[in-house]
Amino acid sequence: VLAVTAVRSSLEVVLQAANQGVAGIGFPGAVYRRDIGHRAIAHLNQSRSVDVKEQLQRLTYKDSGVDIAAGNQLVELIKPLARTTTRPGCGAELGGFAGLFDLKAAGFVDPILVSGTDGVGTKLKIAQACGRHGGLGQDLVAMCVNDVLAHGAEPLFFLDYFSCGSLDVEVAASIVGGVAKACEAAGCGLLGGETAEMPGVYAAGEYDLAGFCVGAVERGALLPRLQDISKGDVLTGVASSGIHSNGFSLVRKVLERSKLSFGSAAPFGNQNQSVGEVLLTPTKIYSRLLLPVLRSGAVKAYAHITGGGLLENLPRVLPQGLAAELDASQWRIPAVFSWLHEEGSLSEEEMSRTFNCGLGAVLVVGPADAQRVLCELQVHEEAWVVGSVVPKKPDVSPVVVLNLKQSLMKAGCHEVTVQKKTRVAVLISGSGTNLQALIDQAKAPCSSAEIVLVVSNRPGVQGLKRAALAGIQTRVVDHKLFGSRAEFDSTIDFLLEEFGVELVCLAGFMRILTGIFVKKWNGRLLNIHPSLLPSFKGVNAQQQALQARVLITGCTVHFVAEEVDAGAIVVQEAVPVLIGDTEESLCARIREAEHKAFPKALELVASGAVQLGPDGNVIWKKEN
Repeated sequence: VLAVTAVRSSLEVVLQAANQGVAGIGFPGAVYRRDIGHRAIAHLNQSRSVDVKEQLQRLTYKDSGVDIAAGNQLVELIKPLARTTTRPGCGAELGGFAGLFDLKAAGFVDPILVSGTDGVGTKLKIAQACGRHGGLGQDLVAMCVNDVLAHGAEPLFFLDYFSCGSLDVEVAASIVGGVAKACEAAGCGLLGGETAEMPGVYAAGEYDLAGFCVGAVERGALLPRLQDISKGDVLTGVASSGIHSNGFSLVRKVLERSKLSFGSAAPFGNQNQSVGEVLLTPTKIYSRLLLPVLRSGAVKAYAHITGGGLLENLPRVLPQGLAAELDASQWRIPAVFSWLHEEGSLSEEEMSRTFNCGLGAVLVVGPADAQRVLCELQVHEEAWVVGSVVPKKPDVSPVVVLNLKQSLMKAGCHEVTVQKKTRVAVLISGSGTNLQALIDQAKAPCSSAEIVLVVSNRPGVQGLKRAALAGIQTRVVDHKLFGSRAEFDSTIDFLLEEFGVELVCLAGFMRILTGIFVKKWNGRLLNIHPSLLPSFKGVNAQQQALQARVLITGCTVHFVAEEVDAGAIVVQEAVPVLIGDTEESLCARIREAEHKAFPKALELVASGAVQLGPDGNVIWKKEN
């Protein structure tokens, strides 16, 4: 007796295989049974018929169009991003029923809570049409945070609401990831949110967004101080990034009339940008810029120029009997507003009632403080004296904008120039907080740098996710996979050449580069170190500073030389050592200083203002 054994995925398939095996055996008088397994197959087929009927009758939530697993996947993707928004008062951990915030831990004594909610309007439609979703998170946070700031409040925490017909995890992660990055930039924690999948409510590919921000201000610092505002007070304007997030229904109507598509080359903005890219420029977040100025007591009121434009928002912070007189010739109006004015045949009133016309915020300041406040703002942002507070005349609008038509026409006549940007690569090993500061700087329209590549020697680190969310190419070169430092450095060098990199920034890159690599990239390689070099070189710089009992330490951005932490210094930021400082608390304050110093150094070197001379010393260009 010979036996044939087969192993397959199902009884039907295995029986067929066994019979084929039997058929391959032949000798005189051989016989075998042909009915083995037939009754078992008949029984299985009958059972399956019953199972199919039951399954056809049994529904799941997913059958109705709601995918719980996809929602859980989204939460897991954004959890690490939310953690980066942790601040005093909250841990920014997602997953609970509600978010918690400790006002006492945030340092408030007698606070008033200030809340704001907003969306991004039909700017959503443009993002959906262009397939560019990442910037909407910043729009959402900015619209809410900037409103809360108008009362002098520090934004504390943020909640988001994302609703759609069918959840696309990649799109949702891009948007909510942008929310998390914007919260970090604004200084508020992302405490939670809601993702609502509602089949039948939204068409395929459509979604909606809403945001909620809560801030706090000490009772005595609440704005506006209407009783202090008087005739002759100065109006100081802060630049917008463009249209921000208001008036897009009108923008889309003008675009429809113009016959341009979102993919067309923009007749406004930079020549290398499409119409869609310019229109989707994210809204500026003003909290980091304005909070120090608001807390100084010099600002009597702050108007966020949001829906309603210049005409509707300034009266909200002015007392009865006073009006605002603005002179549009005193600030820079972005070319997109000139194009809208001309292409849509929009009146001056329509422009100033619908759009910000280049001003994202307007501050009311006393004449004695006006110049100081202006100088403080201009260190970080474009700002101008744009008008003054005047007595309100009967039957005259509480806001008068002089020279708007001429200024809009002038803005449209400006020659469009394309600034050649320095191609930058950033090398990282971890969370990438300094990388984020560099990314934010490079996004500025006036920046001389373009980050084209982020390389990590460790896979899966948070910095890679930051780069991906910003649309930057990433590569992982795991040092553990190389037999020597030279081989590792050679691979990095190959990548830099492949991407046409002109400047390399080491942002928390925990590898010592070989002399050959450093020599090749001499004068094009920047590093940041957490001390005021030449003091406290090497590792554990904060610990060294505490042990030495110095009163001041800080951070240094320097050109990389073959000797560790010995290259020419480009920028330094001082940080005081406080009584009771621990290594952890000092490290946190130095990290904040690093986020200021590294972007400054990047701009200085990328713009050519600072170069490394043949003697190894820094050379400053005279015109800079």
